[in-house]
Amino acid sequence: MRSLSTGAMGMLAQQLNVDVLSNNIANLTTTSFKRSRAEFQDFLYQSYRRVGTTSSDAGTIVPVGVQVGGGVRAAGTYRIHEQGAVKVTENPLDLAINGHGFFQVNLPDGTLGYTRAGSFQISPEGNIVTVDGYTIVGPDALPAGATGITVNEQGTVQATIQGQDAAIELGQFELARFVNDAGLEAIGNNNYIVTAASGDPAIGVPGAEGYGRIRQGMIENSNVNVVEEVTQLITAQRAYEMNSKVISTSDEMLRSIVQLR
Repeated sequence: MRSLSTGAMGMLAQQLNVDVLSNNIANLTTTSFKRSRAEFQDFLYQSYRRVGTTSSDAGTIVPVGVQVGGGVRAAGTYRIHEQGAVKVTENPLDLAINGHGFFQVNLPDGTLGYTRAGSFQISPEGNIVTVDGYTIVGPDALPAGATGITVNEQGTVQATIQGQDAAIELGQFELARFVNDAGLEAIGNNNYIVTAASGDPAIGVPGAEGYGRIRQGMIENSNVNVVEEVTQLITAQRAYEMNSKVISTSDEMLRSIVQLR
């Protein structure tokens, strides 16, 4: 019976759905995390009577065919790059992007990564780095004796030097934008890399048209809505149970056939 495999495919699909939802919930407090959504497609159909074929020599057309679907399959996991709420931390090295754009990160393999997690630190060399020690593209290293750092909305970095009245400028953050943010590949540690689906990055200054502004002393929270995720989790659980019921019903029908005498 086709329903056995169809029910099994439905259970596998809902298992993937639960996996995606559980990952969203697990990252509820992860800085700048973007939730994902599982997308599904109906599977191949078998036509027992094809729609649109002629049903007689007079040229009459079959208005409705007979098709039976083969189940469901996963089409993708779509990442929703909606901005999360901004939380005030008053830490001068916490930077949030209010709007579109990503910070650029120098990854260990020499390639560029992209992140919105602006909980930065200072390396022993004075560079602004991520929590993993990866250097952020843009500003120069802080000089020895720096006692404070200021970042304005346009991403310009200034440092206060002990014994000097005027602050010195250390450069500027540049943000990257993509035609298709959902096409970026997540590699963990709050970082993304470019793919053919995302397109090449367009680099711009914070505050320019189409680019977000920098907010110092703030970080972007996860965009996971726990109420929505739990509701979808319950729906996925019920769908899983219904698909398992399809298998149980098919098994009972097969048992009845076997017991015929």
